[in-house]
Amino acid sequence: MLYYSYAMGICLRYARTRDEAMEAVNDGFMKVFRDVARFDTTKYDQLSSTFRGWLKRIMIHTAIDQYRATEKHRHQQSLDDTPALQYADDHYTALDALSYEEIIRLVSQLTPGYRAVFNLYVIDGYTHEEIAAQLGISVGASKSNLSKARAHLKTLLFKTRHHAYVGSIG
Repeated sequence: MLYYSYAMGICLRYARTRDEAMEAVNDGFMKVFRDVARFDTTKYDQLSSTFRGWLKRIMIHTAIDQYRATEKHRHQQSLDDTPALQYADDHYTALDALSYEEIIRLVSQLTPGYRAVFNLYVIDGYTHEEIAAQLGISVGASKSNLSKARAHLKTLLFKTRHHAYVGSIG
């Protein structure tokens, strides 16, 4: 249970449903248990933080693998017609005005493709090249999906009355 909520939080960022996230967590822990002997504890001073990093990487890769498997036959929703918005004050970002739960709720409303790219780039710090390799898309598609995800999040923020704080997202 010590790492379950941590792993679930990671997988929820990539899954469409809680059940899909739970499946990714279960698959991820199977990989952890299978490969834990490869994790050399003698190399690290801060074992718990290093293990969390290793676990995070496994959970992200597992969630992405699941995403790829389920997305092969799904169509992405087009957000090309998302209206451009004028944004208020650049001194505040939307993230400053929102709780963690509100941010997760808004990000979960993105299409799976946009959500995956947004999470990998903004939350997990991957480059567009790494995202393209992970998801099997082009670098241009990664950049485009990130741009569209940001535009959609800004639209959602505007609709939820956080428009006074809508600024730079990610």
